[in-house]
Amino acid sequence: MFIQTESTPNPATLKFLPGQAVLDGGTADFPTLDAAQKSPLARRIFANDGVTGVFLGHDFVTVTKDDAVAWEHVKPAILGAIMEHFQSGDPVLEGEREESAHAAHDGPDSEIVNQIKELLDTRVRPAVAQDGGDITFHGFDRGIVYLHMQGACAGCPSSTLTLKMGIENLLRHYIPEVIEVRPVAA
Repeated sequence: MFIQTESTPNPATLKFLPGQAVLDGGTADFPTLDAAQKSPLARRIFANDGVTGVFLGHDFVTVTKDDAVAWEHVKPAILGAIMEHFQSGDPVLEGEREESAHAAHDGPDSEIVNQIKELLDTRVRPAVAQDGGDITFHGFDRGIVYLHMQGACAGCPSSTLTLKMGIENLLRHYIPEVIEVRPVAA
């Protein structure tokens, strides 16, 4: 098994490409070891000192490390953990998965929210996945769209620029009711 790595815009995060599917669909974000209890793969990666987050995509694993740890010290152990997992035959996730990454929204703005989710799914999320992350809808209130950034996007120095200059401009262009885009924590 040959695992490729790619840098991301976030210097604390690397994208690992195992050359096979990681998840059949959707994504899974594990910002802490406690959150990773339902993923044998994420638990194996968290067993390495300095790992602070694991994010799983369709064909990639994004790992975030502590700033005090250098990639050259932790990367070989992470590669080993990923390889060991796929050779073990263990599932990537145990138990039930959430069906939709986006928060549900009912109410008078449901048509606008559906448009926002459609643009996120077709225009934004594929581009963000290229950088090893994901972005999901969290809410819409009085013209403000609340989005949750995951994986390499969480804590990335350019995430504010991505939200304001990229996503906000896109949504405002197609949906006049959108005034602003703001990030939310998990």
